[in-house]
Amino acid sequence: MRYEEKAKLTAARVLVPVAALVASPVLLIAGGPVRRRYLRYVYREEAPAILDKEQGRISVHWFVVMSPLLVWLCWPTEALARLISRRG
Repeated sequence: MRYEEKAKLTAARVLVPVAALVASPVLLIAGGPVRRRYLRYVYREEAPAILDKEQGRISVHWFVVMSPLLVWLCWPTEALARLISRRG
């Protein structure tokens, strides 16, 4: 999306939290591994930048990565994974 496409940006800004709420049962149970796998996919070597200021483009992935709701929903499994890794 381009920065000038205000309607698309607003739709992405609204729909990402809605999608996170719809997926919240899954995220609360398996959110940590899902989020880590998604971040590896977004930040892989051959991936396009999620925010390209020179070209004036922003990816919908930026809204997902920066969503505090998504981080909050994935927190329980992240904490559990940290606890298990310390014990093992």
